[in-house]
This record gives sequence, C-alpha cells and structure tokens, in this order.
Amino acid sequence: MTIMDDFQEEIRQRVSVALKDIGAEGTDFVVEASTMEGVDMAVPCFPLAKALRKAPKDISDDLASRIKPEGMISKVSSVNGFLNFNIDTQVLVKSTLDEVIRCQTCYGSLPKSGIRVNVEHTSTNPTGPIHVGRARNPIIGDTLARCLRRCGHDVMTEYYVNDVGKQVVVLTWGVNNVTDEEAAKNSEEHMKEIGQNEKERDKTDHKLVAKYRVANKKMESDPAVQAEISDMMRRFEDGDQEVIDTVRHTAEIMLDGLRETLGEINVVLDRYTWESQFIADGSAKAIVEKLKQSKYAGQTDDGAWYVDLKDFGIQGKNTKFTFTRSDGTTLYTTRDLAYHQDKFTRADRLIDVLGEDQKLGSKQLCSALEILGYDKFPEPLFYSFVSLPEGKMSTRKGVVVYLDDLIEEAVARAYEEIRKRRQDMPEEKMRAIAKTVGVAAVRFNIVRVQPEKQFVFKWEDALNFDGNSGPYLQYVHARACSMLRKAGEFKHDTDPSKLTHANEIELVKVISRYENVLRSAGDEMHIHVLPAYGHELASAFNRYYAEVQILKSNDRDAKLTLVECAKTVLADVLDCLGMGAPEEM
Repeated sequence: MTIMDDFQEEIRQRVSVALKDIGAEGTDFVVEASTMEGVDMAVPCFPLAKALRKAPKDISDDLASRIKPEGMISKVSSVNGFLNFNIDTQVLVKSTLDEVIRCQTCYGSLPKSGIRVNVEHTSTNPTGPIHVGRARNPIIGDTLARCLRRCGHDVMTEYYVNDVGKQVVVLTWGVNNVTDEEAAKNSEEHMKEIGQNEKERDKTDHKLVAKYRVANKKMESDPAVQAEISDMMRRFEDGDQEVIDTVRHTAEIMLDGLRETLGEINVVLDRYTWESQFIADGSAKAIVEKLKQSKYAGQTDDGAWYVDLKDFGIQGKNTKFTFTRSDGTTLYTTRDLAYHQDKFTRADRLIDVLGEDQKLGSKQLCSALEILGYDKFPEPLFYSFVSLPEGKMSTRKGVVVYLDDLIEEAVARAYEEIRKRRQDMPEEKMRAIAKTVGVAAVRFNIVRVQPEKQFVFKWEDALNFDGNSGPYLQYVHARACSMLRKAGEFKHDTDPSKLTHANEIELVKVISRYENVLRSAGDEMHIHVLPAYGHELASAFNRYYAEVQILKSNDRDAKLTLVECAKTVLADVLDCLGMGAPEEM
C-alpha cells in the first residue's frame, strides 16, 4: 500500500460516514485521482444523482460541509459536482521519502504474490534477421515482464521456436543446396532492384537470409525443388529423425543471430520451446484425438478435420478451425494448442504478445481450448506493426530495415551528439555512453506508443535527445548524479518542514505514484504508462532543479535527500524500461 492508497482509503471511509449522515448509507461511489489542477483526489457525484434524487453539485456541496479536514486530509472542497480532496503534504513528504530511503531500488515493487506468469514474446520465425516491423514484440514483451516482476510475480519469458513450418524447411533446403556464390549474387541483384545497399554483416542470421530468398525463388519456379521441399515436410511430420535434426540445426544457427540482436537491446529470454517437441512427444496427436471426439468436430470432403466454432462467437468463413490436413498431419494451430496445454502446467497466468494479424487466431485458439475443457485462457497483448514512411516491410522480399541496422544507426547518432557536447570526455567513455543512449532511444520510442496504435518509425522521433525520449530521461538521471557528486557527503533528512516549495511537493507526489504505475503497466498490461511516468518524473525533477536552490540552501541535506530519492526512482524506471542509467552524459 502506498501513501496515496492510504489517503484514498481514508477518503472512502470519511465519505461513507457522510453518506450515512444524509440517509444514503451503502450508496456506491468512486474515489479517483483528480485531473483538476491543485486537487489530489476526487469523488464524482454525478453517478449518485439518480439514487439520491439531487443535483450532483448539491450532493458534493452537502458532503463537503460534513467532512472536516483532519488526519491525512488537508482540504475538502466542492466544485461543479466533484467532491475534492487534498492530502496533507507534510505526511506525504515524510512518508514517501522515508519509504524510498528504506527500500532503495525496490521502492514501488510489491511483495511476492506466489503467482507464476508466463510471457511469450518475440517468437519470430527463424528464417531471417529481426526487422523493425517486428521490433515492438520483444521490446513490449521484455518491458511487460520487467513490470510484472516488480508486481511480485514469478515471471518466465518464453520464445516459441517455429522449427516445423514450411518457411524453416525452405530455409533448411536453401542452406544445404544454395551456394554462397548464388546467395551473394542474388543479394547484389536484389539490392540493385530495390535501390538499397545491404551491409555485409558477420552474423549468421544475415548470412542465411540470402539463401532463404534464393530457395523461395527456386521453389516458386522449379517443380523439382518444390517436390523436394514437400517431401522434407512430410518426412518431418512422420518423425524422420534425420530431417528433424537437420531442420533443428538450421533453426538453431539462425536463432544464435537473433539472440545476439535481442541482447543488443537488453532482451534476454528465460526459455526457448521448440514446436517440433509437440510432434515428437505425441501431444499434438493427443490433441487431435480429443478434438475428434468433440460434438463440434467434422470432416471436409477431402478428409481434413475441423471444429465448428460458430457457437463461440466466431462468424462467417472463419467458423471452421482446421486441426489436421487431409493426409492426417497436424497444423501449426494444433501444435499451438499442445504448446498452451504445456504452458498451463507451468504457469497460473499466460500472456501472449501477438501482432494484430493474430486476433482471429487467438480467438480460435481460446475457443478450441474451451472445447478441450479449459476454463482459463491466455491473455493476448496485441500490437500494431511498425511501418516506415515508405510503407510496410517484408523479409521474404528483402524490403526491410533490420533491427541490427536501427541499433547501429541509433548508437552512431548518439555518439555524434555526445561528441558535440562533451569533447573533454575520453573516446572509450563516449563510445560506451553512446551505446547505452542509442539503445534507450530505440526502446523508449517504441514502447511509449500504446501497442494497439499504428506506429510509423521515424529516425527523428527515435533519436530525439530532448523532450519525450529515452535519452532525455537518461540525461536527467545523469544530472541528478552530477549534483550528488558535487554535494559530497550529506545526511538523509526527511523533515517535511524543509521541503515546502511547490516544485518539491510536485516532485514528491510524482515519486509517490510509482507503485500504482507499476501495477497498471504490469498487472493491467498498460505498459505505455511507464515511459509516460518516466517523462513526468524527469520533467518534475528538472523543474525542481531549475527553481529551487539546493547546494547552497540552509536545508541542504533535506533537498539533497529529495534529489537522491528522485534519482533512485528514475534509475529503476530506466531499468524497468530496459535502458541503462548513465551517471554521466
């Protein structure tokens, strides 16, 4: 419970007593953070009008006259149907700063809940490097997992590796049949066609994607190649260990490159689960047999099996959820059911970070799980794909901006910015800070937009070093660190009588909200509120820094204590966003 939670509860109790006094005991009402300037909490009286048969303004006026400012409540007022409350700032300052000093980097984090949460994210097909279009997935998933851990949960992040589908079989065929010379020639010709330059990278995912493109072209134009690939897929489904091992080996090589890219943006997954596992252990076939027994099951004329989902709210041509091909082999959808069945044995809550194109598939999956007897379901967190101003990207066609390119460019631009500002800094330190700042620019820019909103990636937004950006938060953190270095030793002082300036109170109020922000970002999966909060905290600190004399104040220790507390919380926000917290910029 935070100090603001305690304040909210005190308001709830006092309003309940006032309602009883006017003969309205038990009437429901809401206590919420106020958007009105100079007000901390409010009770909107509009929902009470019908039950009390009075105008909202009259209700708020009557209640305000019955509640005296005491305890944590310093002021009660009525404005246009809102019953408004202000917290006692002395209680707020003392309680908040004492708590930050006591908890340090754990401030805002909740006690252990005992709840196991599985967050599946990224799960990019291992057929090429990660491109910017899909960059939202790992950044959203990793940020969400960090928030959920701070909410007290036991969190496991997981990558579901598609080593069964047609794409990875095509890649495997390409790796084993396309020469390096063919791949290099194709890449060169392709770049000329689309007017791009493709940088040579010594990374496995970049090397193999060229062979994937050649294999795709050959499969489309050569029936013999198509037949070979189809045969590989059939043998894989039949459990041919040689084919399974060959495809797995190719996917592992590609995955090494993807892991390297993810590591560059501070994303490390706890577990990798292979789709082929559910063929090998028979669980996909078990799903098939169970669905066949369902009253919703049926067969097409060519022998494929499906379940009809029209009774589950799915309409039109999408009511038939196919779970075997006509030859009896399983589909990705079938194996996905087996995968979720496995995850439910390991976690209490499942969260799937999915592209917006998976909305129907997610709904079909949950309906099929219900047919299988489940009464709990995965929670999807959908995101819109990132596009460029020129349009959408495609790995298969090679029209992409790879995440590796984005990171490299961000770091290079960060370096130039730092070099202009800090010519006195050693080269090695400038390079290290540029890496931290560049990654922050990418992560923050992507996660600050609500996942479901369309997002066009623009360099000028991602690499904006002022305003609502990752580098801005880092700069403010470095500024706080610099002030504390200049100050030297000081004693913690949380005496509220020494922190009465409006900017000091504003900063403490922002700090006090951190736990509630983490709850919203984590438990409610509203991760965009975290970067918004970080920007609010950094801006509040800058106003404090600009308006209040700190180092030469008679109350120096108290004011430096507030600087340290703000720095502590801002550093944790940066960590929760997967960004470094440099002490110098």
